[in-house]
Amino acid sequence: MSNEYIILLVLLALSYIGHNMSVFYAVGVILILKVFQLDALMQFVETNGLNYGIILLTIAILIPLATGKITVQMMIHSFTSPVGILALLAGVFAAGGSGVSLLKDSPDIVSSLIIGTMIGVFFFKGVAVGPLIAAGMTYMVLSLLKVFH
Repeated sequence: MSNEYIILLVLLALSYIGHNMSVFYAVGVILILKVFQLDALMQFVETNGLNYGIILLTIAILIPLATGKITVQMMIHSFTSPVGILALLAGVFAAGGSGVSLLKDSPDIVSSLIIGTMIGVFFFKGVAVGPLIAAGMTYMVLSLLKVFH
């Protein structure tokens, strides 16, 4: 059995044990693609998956605007409240960073990111979703502010 399968199987087991179902399903799909030698599909997903994933996630985040669950008044209040301003800044810093470039230029850090995500999901009941980084940063800063007050 090659190293790739061993690493993927370990990730599969750890994600299952850690209740990180996003990683569990992702590794399962990758294992299926690898077993059936669907290299062209793996290459396509590697090249385009991040962009399509961000589009799908952005659609899910914007649905409350389309359904009226978020109103103009709520948005205005958000931009004027301390928590809303902090969330805005967190979004700027999270999106303004070079995370995607870092992933493309340094694929060796992916294992650290996966394990870090698994720790966050398992021990802190987090969610393994990239764009929620801004919300996580906002929560972290708010939590720190409560400690110091």
